[in-house]
Amino acid sequence: MRPVTERDIRASFVNCTKGEAKRLAVPRDLDARPWDDLDFLGWRDPASLERAYLVAEVGDGLVGVALRRAAPRTGQASLCSLCLTTHPGDGVSLMTARKAGAEGRLGNSVGTYICTDLACSLYVRGKKETRPGGGRIHESLTVEEKAARTTAKVTAFLDRIVAG
Repeated sequence: MRPVTERDIRASFVNCTKGEAKRLAVPRDLDARPWDDLDFLGWRDPASLERAYLVAEVGDGLVGVALRRAAPRTGQASLCSLCLTTHPGDGVSLMTARKAGAEGRLGNSVGTYICTDLACSLYVRGKKETRPGGGRIHESLTVEEKAARTTAKVTAFLDRIVAG
């Protein structure tokens, strides 16, 4: 992913108002992010454990979405639907996003299971390890192929949010 600025991030949101986008908590460490290793930028809101955000390159632009984390699950391990990493306990969460446009104003939303820390790109590349009890499925795909699959899954999720 190419490096992005706070202004780029705020302008990219499709499922919240301009005022909401202006008030959301953008990471302060954008300069320190490993941009070459990211398929998308994802972060949790430090003021609320139930809010998260995801920004990805789609076509020639950026698409950002505000996410809401469902109540944490405990117990058995779960699989992230984006990067196919297994995490124990609450390491994977159901993240829902209000749909963009008129459907979102009617309260319609879509969701998927995502790594709670939104570090899918780093798990795919082996740059971050899961807690004990989690891990990656052994595959014969290259890291580049796994990253491309993750990007395709992120794009498909964003398409469901934007679709009217």
